[in-house]
Formats: sequence, structure tokens, C-alpha cells
Amino acid sequence: MATAEIDSGICGFGAVVHARAEGKVVRIEIDSDCPHVRALAAELTEVSPFAEISFRGEGPQTFRVAAKHLAHAACPVPVGIIKAIEVEAGLALPKEANIRPERD
Repeated sequence: MATAEIDSGICGFGAVVHARAEGKVVRIEIDSDCPHVRALAAELTEVSPFAEISFRGEGPQTFRVAAKHLAHAACPVPVGIIKAIEVEAGLALPKEANIRPERD
């Protein structure tokens, strides 16, 4: 199982994503205090990992479901979900990624 802990920033809501490969799909469980992320989690429970790593065709299901439920386009949760899926499916190595916005 792969896990991604996501600090969403100024909103104060985080999320923990658990991804588990089962055959040709990855099952996803997401824990969060954010009501928007919880709505996303209720719908996004299983994905095809190869479909999630490309913008070809309809693009990642994660982004399509996120567009329906999340309030902010800059929310890092969808990217964290995809990272957990990639790691669990053996399509990427686990490595921390960060975004550090600053104002001059």
C-alpha cells in the first residue's frame, strides 16, 4: 500500500491518501476534514493507474472528479492522489514533492 500525506496549505485542511493495487486497478481511500475532499473521496474509490498518469483522452479520472467537488483549482490533493496511485502501481518512485509560494 502507498500512502500520501498532503498539507493543503492556508485552508488548514489536509488529507491522507491510501492506495492499494488490486489486479489492474488501484483502490483509493482518502481521509480529510475538508467536506469537498470527502465528497471527492466518496466518488473516487477505484482507478486504472495507467489512465491516471496521462492527459491523453479524457485525462485522469482524479482531475475530472476533483473538478466536480473541489472549491479551489490550486488544491494539491488531486496531485497527491495521483502520486500515491503512481507509487502503488510501480509507475513512480516515492519521493516528496513541495510547492512553496512566497510573496516578495
